[in-house]
Amino acid sequence: MFNVSHIHHIAIICSDYRVSKHFYSEILGFQIIAETYRDARQSYKLDLAINNHQQIELFSFPTPPRRPSQPEAQGLRHLAFAVPNLAHCIEHLHQQGVATEAIRIDELTGKKFTFFADPDGLPLELYEHA
Repeated sequence: MFNVSHIHHIAIICSDYRVSKHFYSEILGFQIIAETYRDARQSYKLDLAINNHQQIELFSFPTPPRRPSQPEAQGLRHLAFAVPNLAHCIEHLHQQGVATEAIRIDELTGKKFTFFADPDGLPLELYEHA
């Protein structure tokens, strides 16, 4: 049996590295740990800290294939971030020009959440944990 303590990282391949770097580091506020250009792959790898345990690895490649990424598409459904104040986060996103869906209520937990998308349409969720 595995003894998994937490998710270490989530890897995302983006279509426009500079746009996605700005989105994840400036708009969402994730701290840049390291940025590496891998010449052999013509690819950037950007390590972003979500907190002390989880990271996002943002990759660029010359011509990555597209795939469906709506929340109900087969495969990874979405990436959810826990936040203490959903309304504050939505206001910040709107000020940055990022659209969000209407706030929903999780019928199982009674918690508020909303969806938005990164620059490539990857579905992201904010889930209020307070």
